[in-house]
This record gives sequence, C-alpha cells and structure tokens, in this order.
Amino acid sequence: MENFFPLMISFVEEAGTLALKFIAHSSPSLKPDSSVITRADKAISTLAHKKLAGLVKTGEHLLIDEEDPQRGEYLNQDTLRRTPFLWSIDPIDATRAYANRMPHYGISIGLIKNLKPCLGAVYFPSLKELFYCDGQDAYFVQEAFTLHEKKTLIAPVDETISSRSVFIVTDNIIDDFEWRSEDCRIMILSAAVCEFCWPSIGRGCGSLSRVHLWDMAGSWPIFEKAGLKMRSFETGKPLEKIDASLFETGHMPWRLKGYYILSSEKNYPVLHDKLREKIHAKS
Repeated sequence: MENFFPLMISFVEEAGTLALKFIAHSSPSLKPDSSVITRADKAISTLAHKKLAGLVKTGEHLLIDEEDPQRGEYLNQDTLRRTPFLWSIDPIDATRAYANRMPHYGISIGLIKNLKPCLGAVYFPSLKELFYCDGQDAYFVQEAFTLHEKKTLIAPVDETISSRSVFIVTDNIIDDFEWRSEDCRIMILSAAVCEFCWPSIGRGCGSLSRVHLWDMAGSWPIFEKAGLKMRSFETGKPLEKIDASLFETGHMPWRLKGYYILSSEKNYPVLHDKLREKIHAKS
C-alpha cells in the first residue's frame, strides 16, 4: 500500500502536464453517447494504463477507465469481490468545460480496497489545486506541484444552511427536479470533480448527482474525511462500498441507478426536502 499513493500522485502530476499541453488545441469530438472526448482524455487514459500495467498483471488489481471500451465487463459482484484493489480513473472530468478552455475541469483517480474507498487524488491543473487522501488524512493543496505549495488538512465540515449557501447540482436537475430556493441557491457546474471535492472544503453545502464510478472514485475518500456522505435520494442510505447492483449495465455501465445527495448527516434531510421530483422522472 505504501507504494500506491506515490504512484497516484505521480500520475495526476503527469496527467496535469498533458492536460495543460493540449487545452488550447484539444481536438474535441463527440462519443456515441454525445459526451465529449479530447486529445487529453486519450493521452491520459494511455498514461494510466501504462503506469498501472504491472499491478493489473498480478490479477489483484482492476482498472476501470472511462475511456476503456472494456470497462463494463468488470461490473460483476463476484469479480469485484475476488479483486482486492479496484482503480478507477476519469482522465478529464468536465470534458465539455475543458474543451471550451474553462478551468474547472479535473483529473480523478481513486483506489478502492476490498470494495471500500481507500486512496484518492483529484487535480485541477488550470487552478493548480490538488485534493487527496493518503489513506490516513485528506488535504487540499493550493499551488500544487510548485515551490509555493500550501497544504491544508481537510477536517469535518457541517455548514448551517442559509441564504448564503450554495448547493452544487448536476444539469439533469432541470429535467428531473424542482428546487425550493428560498434559503439556498443551486449552482450547475457540470463537473463531478467540483460537486464532490468543493464541499469538502466548504465551497458549497453539498451536491446532487447521478454519476459513474470514475466520476466519484477519486473524491470518495476525500469527502468522507470531511464528514460528508453520498446518500440515496430515494432511501437515505449512505453509499459505503461498491455494490454492483447499484450501478447500471448495458450502454451506461457503472452509472449509479439513482440520484445521491452529498452532504453532512444533519443537512441531508434539509436538502432532500428542497428537492421535488417531477412526475416524469421515474418514467
């Protein structure tokens, strides 16, 4: 385990260099599901497979990569249970923002051990911000990978919701929910890395999302160190470990079947009550 975290940090640093190199000429195109892919996504995906190849060959590690066409083949609980270490990467999260040269994109990598979050790193190259969990503690780093790094321990947060508060949501909220905004406003960034990392340092009181594993894997151990949990909108049950039955298969493998609210335990019912599902949402 002591070797895995340096490998993770080395990966996001190199991946960040690639992202900055290509951002001005990212050659964006659309995948069959209408999501965006760029030169950086492809290059960073290749880098991840190269760096983790030795571990994957042992049979004790799996790599779930958004850009890997074989990713859905691993969505089997027996396979996951037999594999001690599950790595999941999003080469560029918020690719549409990246393709439009906006700075709030990130590179995400997470390690899940025995089905539970263990290590994670999320790097925002254009912002020079790094969030990570080393297995013991989580940190927020400004001016990351420079001589002027400023590292801050991430500690539990539990904001009291008021008219100052911001709830970060996925853009699907427009189709599926109505929001009661009298004492808390929503913000749509279309960036899972922001939805999951930013509340861990008080940038927002939480988030609402329905994401793929690679969108959340890097952030998962980080926001838990901030005392936050992803709880099912339907049941209120927190997401504690990987369970294949919670994810879609078919053409959208590894996407959570339902919406989850990221928040403190105290704020979950407050935020839940502000969301009203539209009638068509379950159809």
